[in-house]
Amino acid sequence: MSSPTDGGTGSARPPVAVSSDGGVRTIRLDRPEAMNALDVATKVALRDALTTASADPGVRCVVLTGTGRAFCVGQDLREHVRLLGEGADTLWTTVPEHYNPIALALATMPKPVVAAVNGVAAGAGAAFAFAADVRLVAESAGFNLAFTGIALSADSGSSWWLPRLVGVAKAKELLLMPRTVGAQEALDLGLATEVVPDADLAERTGELARRFAAGPTLAYGAVRRAVAYSATHPLEESLAHEAELMALTGATADHAAAVEAFLAKRKAVFEGR
Repeated sequence: MSSPTDGGTGSARPPVAVSSDGGVRTIRLDRPEAMNALDVATKVALRDALTTASADPGVRCVVLTGTGRAFCVGQDLREHVRLLGEGADTLWTTVPEHYNPIALALATMPKPVVAAVNGVAAGAGAAFAFAADVRLVAESAGFNLAFTGIALSADSGSSWWLPRLVGVAKAKELLLMPRTVGAQEALDLGLATEVVPDADLAERTGELARRFAAGPTLAYGAVRRAVAYSATHPLEESLAHEAELMALTGATADHAAAVEAFLAKRKAVFEGR
């Protein structure tokens, strides 16, 4: 029998691995034998890791990735079938208790989020990648909005992100007629920020994450908030919100340091405060 914390693998290894390097927090889905499918233990661990990273002022960039040949294939269907047979309440509470908090943590974190898509990202796994600011996609990777393939609706913010990334018509096409969108097509559609050779993904991810971690963290977080707000508010309200955020970031130590560095004609050093 598996332990409650092993992600159903029968080993003691946690289903989500968390590591830090300077200001970069890497959160890695670590169930390669299950293509990083999301069982309850994995969803809880991922939600908690993201919540912790969001609240930690020492974390200035978050990287989400997976171990093995998949980024994340979405819901663990083996567990899902078992829970269906048991009539478990978890089937109907997992969206508000797990998927929604994960999507919100990724989208509202006050620091940049990089998705290093190392392999297929399907269902909720694709939605989690879409919530990131930057999606570095390995050449062998792809996205599949597989929800209707198992007669389910969309979750984890996929119906919110897709129209904003690719337009309403293409979003409905990908959701109603799911298929695997390869890396190059994903780049053409705007689902990928950059396509990277498989062997170079870790290096490129580290390079970009370190750049973000050395940047003006509060300004990055404010930009995330401004873009999200303006997507659902009229111009006048968006301008007022921008003014509030400009006042907030204008009072930061990083802004003062940047102005001083500009006048002194030297490179600014940001401390994330």
